[in-house]
Amino acid sequence: MRSWHRPLTIMVAAMSALVVVASAGLLADGRELLQQSIWAKPLKFAVSFVMYGATLAWLIPKLRRARRTMWIAGTVFAVAGLIDVGFIVVQAARGTFSHFNAGTDPFNQIGQQIFSTGVFGLFGASLIVAVMLLFQRIGDAALTWALRAGLGLAVLGMALASFITGWTSSAGPRTVQDAYGRPVPLVGGHGVGAPDGGGMPITNWSTTGGDLRVPHFIGLHSIQVFVLTVLLLTALATRIGFLRHERVRAQFTGVVILGYSAVFTITAWQALRGQSLIHPDAATWTALAATAVTTALLAALAVAAARRAELAHAETTAPTGPWERTGSPKHAPLPSLGRDPSRRPRESCNPRH
Repeated sequence: MRSWHRPLTIMVAAMSALVVVASAGLLADGRELLQQSIWAKPLKFAVSFVMYGATLAWLIPKLRRARRTMWIAGTVFAVAGLIDVGFIVVQAARGTFSHFNAGTDPFNQIGQQIFSTGVFGLFGASLIVAVMLLFQRIGDAALTWALRAGLGLAVLGMALASFITGWTSSAGPRTVQDAYGRPVPLVGGHGVGAPDGGGMPITNWSTTGGDLRVPHFIGLHSIQVFVLTVLLLTALATRIGFLRHERVRAQFTGVVILGYSAVFTITAWQALRGQSLIHPDAATWTALAATAVTTALLAALAVAAARRAELAHAETTAPTGPWERTGSPKHAPLPSLGRDPSRRPRESCNPRH
């Protein structure tokens, strides 16, 4: 970790400490917002930033081009992340909302301006790193494509999150109660077709309508899924012969990327139609089934092609004619090297011998 991006490493350490604090808050603090602990949101954001921030902290030093620009982009992401999550923690401690809070108190109004600015910093830094990855290679082909596709989907997930307010604010503002029962005006929300609150356990994703946090989460953490896929394929290469070829591992990684990207697209389409993740209709089920069948078919074709290539390589490298695999001639006598092996060698005339 000494070679990691230092500001991002500091941010990851701070978020790791927040995971501990927020976890303790879940147990010790009984205050709630929309039927969920006030510390649930800080905990989810802390875990998310630990995973994504650690990935960027490891990745940015490996980019050989535009090193200074990459260092600045990583620093912007780290600072913006600390500011945004810090505001979420402070608002949670105050027992009120951080997102979509239209309260008129000075602290909230100033904090909302800083909070919205930080979101653009997070998105812009990720976009710059994703673009730079298109012009250079990190490791083998499988890892390079995993990083490119992962950051690309992460940027799309962040961009999708920017539509959350626009799609839901048309229903007009609403007033809810904070942790102390005081009224708080909210403008916008995460849900499409249904207000926030009373969602799934832990994630709090809506169970009655669409929720854009679902594709946002799937896209944001795709890079971890793809890198773990590459690591798994590399580990299996010690046991499965055809996985030792870089091209084959890249093909399997591509299959995972295509399948995962399809799931991201389906969940975004589902949320925008105002449909809950756990209540898919026939169209959603059909799209998921088609994705599963296509992904399995592509994986099977990749396995078949890799095995054919392995057999063809074995046949071209195998010895032919009278020679066995050991390199000895088949049915051929041992070479005499110009001497009769039955004759005894002459004694040397040198008395020393």
